[in-house]
Amino acid sequence: MGQSRPADQAGLRRGNLALLVRTLREHGALSRAQLAVRSGLSKATVSSLVTDLETRGLVHDAGVSAGGQGRPGQLVDLRPDSVCGIGLDVHVGHVSALVTNLSGEVLFQKRATVDVPAAGPEQTLAQLAQLVTEAMAGLKNAIGVTVSVPGLVDTEAGTVTFSPRLRWRDVAVVDGLAARTDLPLDQIVVDNDANLGAMAELAAMDVADLVYLTGDFGIGGGVIAGGRLIRGVGGFAGEIGHMAMDPLGPYCSCGRRGCWETQVGLGALLHACADPDDPIRDPALDLDQRMRMIRSRAEQHDRRTLDALHQIAIALGLGVSYLVNMLNPAVVVLGGYFAALPEWLVEPIRSQVVAHVLAPGAGGARVVGSRLGFTAATTGGALASLRRVLEDPTVVPVVQAQEQEAPA
Repeated sequence: MGQSRPADQAGLRRGNLALLVRTLREHGALSRAQLAVRSGLSKATVSSLVTDLETRGLVHDAGVSAGGQGRPGQLVDLRPDSVCGIGLDVHVGHVSALVTNLSGEVLFQKRATVDVPAAGPEQTLAQLAQLVTEAMAGLKNAIGVTVSVPGLVDTEAGTVTFSPRLRWRDVAVVDGLAARTDLPLDQIVVDNDANLGAMAELAAMDVADLVYLTGDFGIGGGVIAGGRLIRGVGGFAGEIGHMAMDPLGPYCSCGRRGCWETQVGLGALLHACADPDDPIRDPALDLDQRMRMIRSRAEQHDRRTLDALHQIAIALGLGVSYLVNMLNPAVVVLGGYFAALPEWLVEPIRSQVVAHVLAPGAGGARVVGSRLGFTAATTGGALASLRRVLEDPTVVPVVQAQEQEAPA
């Protein structure tokens, strides 16, 4: 028992440091006395922990508290740019990067058009490495990189097991990216895009149970229950785009027939609303541009566009009702291209959910469009990278005194 005590004490201290960081992130600048009250720790413990965080450059003095009784207290706040997290995203037609600091401010954002299935894993990893280089230019405080990929991902092994849309199988993403950058292996993670999107939405919403749907050529789902991401026994939960909605339907990228994504994926929408030579079908165009074109036609009451959106909404609503019956979430968040077209999708989906869910009032489930749109996965990736600090601030090394005192 005596031998385990130092480890226990070190673990307890790491947990308390993380508690203070999360408290400051949630409430902003606080005095040491206020931190003691909100954290439940003693003032002496808080004072020691704040000193530790200061030596790591994670917090700084932020003026004096005003009002209240007794002497004004010296405020402590996070140094927003003390560390940053990088999120990378791989999709059929693009790769992208997003960097956020400890306060959630976006420091860098870029998307590059790439035909990922044609480029293959090696060329795509080279593109991702270039994005990392650009994102880290001028930054010395990146705490990690999280790569989001559609499909089955083995996060422990750092590999993409199978991504039908990308035509990737057993791709060692973590090893490949580490070999092309200066980042150590333990600072790189790969995860499913819908899982990361769900975590990004959770951080922005006051709910503990939600389902997040990606809207791209493939359809994926991230499920949050009781504030925790549901991964399943093998880590492959959420492949809802491959629910068999029509066994005699068209072939899916996975080789099976009638998957949900053949009905509601971006390919289905583009096929329904435009001919092959229409600019909307041009893969060289950015997705945002293509969505703006579809929105414009819908706003001008173009009949083919409106019929296509209605068709997608009805098929979406039926699938969403299955998910609501099964999971009873507080909210279903429509991400990706769905989020760009909420005026034509949300209400028909809600009607389908109410009609097909057994529980009264759809079990309390709301259907909303994502505020993050196509950036949900990269945002979730950047937040996942920062989570290393939020869970264990000691991963940030102690900095030299002159570095702490350098002007912002």
